[in-house]
Amino acid sequence: MIDQIKKPLRYLKRQLFGNSTISQPASVLDCYSREYPSSQQSINLFAGEWSSAFPQDMHLQAGPVALFEDQRIEIGLTALGGVQDQTVLELGPLEGGHSYQLEKAGARSVLAIEANSRAYLKCLIAKEIMGMQKVRFLYGDFMAYLRQSPPRFDFVLCSGVLYHQKEPMELLQLLASATDRVLLWTHYYDEAIIRSSPLSVKFPSSHLSQFGGFEHRLHRQEYQTSLASARFCGAGAEYSHWMERQPLLDGLKHVGFSQVKVLQDDPHFVNGPGFLLAVSR
Repeated sequence: MIDQIKKPLRYLKRQLFGNSTISQPASVLDCYSREYPSSQQSINLFAGEWSSAFPQDMHLQAGPVALFEDQRIEIGLTALGGVQDQTVLELGPLEGGHSYQLEKAGARSVLAIEANSRAYLKCLIAKEIMGMQKVRFLYGDFMAYLRQSPPRFDFVLCSGVLYHQKEPMELLQLLASATDRVLLWTHYYDEAIIRSSPLSVKFPSSHLSQFGGFEHRLHRQEYQTSLASARFCGAGAEYSHWMERQPLLDGLKHVGFSQVKVLQDDPHFVNGPGFLLAVSR
């Protein structure tokens, strides 16, 4: 009888924790709380893993980055005409901060797809804490979803995911099939900046590539030791490919977006050059 209990418990631990180095419950009884119920108790289920800081006036302790009050989202929504009463697709919501902002901006519905199981569970916690009513979180690969030609959306938020792709041009092509308007934040590769920084060790090689008749250079980015971090929020592979700045802008026009406006550009961003783009037909 004991072995019958332990077997599913081991399976549950593998699903929730994988190879994480954070502490894992030795017994199912360790999964029970004896503290007063609160939002902070829910956040503490993933203590030390959160990237997002909840709004300051909530006085909750989570992560360091103000993703529930991200000015990039506000700037981008203004530039693209907002999302009032519109259908929105969000790719890689991480912990739901941008999802909350989209609902707050008046979206009719937000479908947010997250492939990282732990990030997905944090999204559900954030949904409960923030009282989101218009957001639906799905667990799975948004690339697999987009490849199945889903219904079109009025707006797509593609923030922090393009540079995690092995084939970034495929994602751009799929975006063009899914919507006429995209708010996109991504890193890009700049040879001079990256080779003169500690980031250079993460980029061992590059090669010419073609996708849909568009030729461009891809730079292999390896996650290396960050794969061992409980806060890892990259794609489900050991490496990805970054595009260079101008080819990325040209690639968006190649797939059918006639209007590509750079709203912010930070070549010296801590994790590599990055920019915010308002993209439309």
